[in-house]
Amino acid sequence: MLESQLGYISLACVIAVVAVIGLAILAINFLIGPHRQNPVKQAAFECGSDVIGSARSRFSVKFYLVAIFFIVFDIESVFMYPWASLFREMLADGGLGLATLGEMFVFVGILAAGLAYVWRRGALDWE
Repeated sequence: MLESQLGYISLACVIAVVAVIGLAILAINFLIGPHRQNPVKQAAFECGSDVIGSARSRFSVKFYLVAIFFIVFDIESVFMYPWASLFREMLADGGLGLATLGEMFVFVGILAAGLAYVWRRGALDWE
């Protein structure tokens, strides 16, 4: 019982140390940092150029679709890294390696079918 509580105590100590260091850095920056403000520093600045137009302008729905597709395929590729790093161990385990290889082919096949569907529907065209 005491051993299981030791893990939580050490975790709480690490969280406390990180919180104290973070707050100390913010406090030191606030105390000794420069406080000179002028209109140039307060002006909106984006991507190396001045702001053009309103921030409330509308974007095309295709912009959001491409962003969602990017997130989906990015997350799916993140799922492949742990599988790839453990595949050699699973292959040495006998039939488990070939089964996981088949599962990965199904996974990539579903992703490819989804990409083909999106491409065929024209969701990736900007025009």
